[in-house]
Amino acid sequence: MSDIITERLGSILSIQLNRPAKKNAMTSSMYITMAELLDGAAKDDQIRVVLWHAAGNSFSAGNDIEDFMKNPPGPGESPQARLIHALINFEKPLIAAVQGAAIGGGTTMLAHCDFVYAADSAKFQLPFVNLALVPEFGSSCLLPLRFGYIRAAELILLGQSFGALRAAELGLVTSVVPDQELLAIATETAQTLAEKAPGAVQACKRLMKAAFREQLEQAVKLENEVFAERVRSDDAKQAFLAFFASRKPA
Repeated sequence: MSDIITERLGSILSIQLNRPAKKNAMTSSMYITMAELLDGAAKDDQIRVVLWHAAGNSFSAGNDIEDFMKNPPGPGESPQARLIHALINFEKPLIAAVQGAAIGGGTTMLAHCDFVYAADSAKFQLPFVNLALVPEFGSSCLLPLRFGYIRAAELILLGQSFGALRAAELGLVTSVVPDQELLAIATETAQTLAEKAPGAVQACKRLMKAAFREQLEQAVKLENEVFAERVRSDDAKQAFLAFFASRKPA
């Protein structure tokens, strides 16, 4: 079966990550597919809202480490960069329904969503520093803007996991809901948005993001450059070897 499944629900495009056995970890091809789906939805007047969710017990464990090591992103146009730009340029409402693990990119990508519903089971983490890396998807810009520097530093520099209630307190998620009601609640919001004047909805989103768009684009460019450098460092190589051996890095 496909790693990403799509379905049209009237004027809503449903995008489901579909690698439950791998906790929906993202491969290079999945990043490209997601970018193409968002770019296509942006141009399709029949689509007014995108609903993003995942199969199984996890939202996304971030990068598929084995695939990632074979195809580490460079400073230029990587699969990850393609999705980053698709998210930044997407002007229609984007709703995420998050259950279980949301790790690395599984958390940072959520900062680009307009509504994020977290199930009680949701667990978030930004473990980049634990792998001798830096954050991506513009999170080094978006998280301090949203939480303030002190709280963003706690999440990014310590790399520890945190639960759904903490995510709601910080402002990463819209609300916390029971696991069994997660998709229904996210779908209800998507349907409500789909009934509103699409031009007005998109203009509202565009205006709210205009003030920091240039800052975000600069942050993404710098992140990509530093990430490409860090992922090829000796520190990162040792960290990944330790990860595969299930031990702490030296």
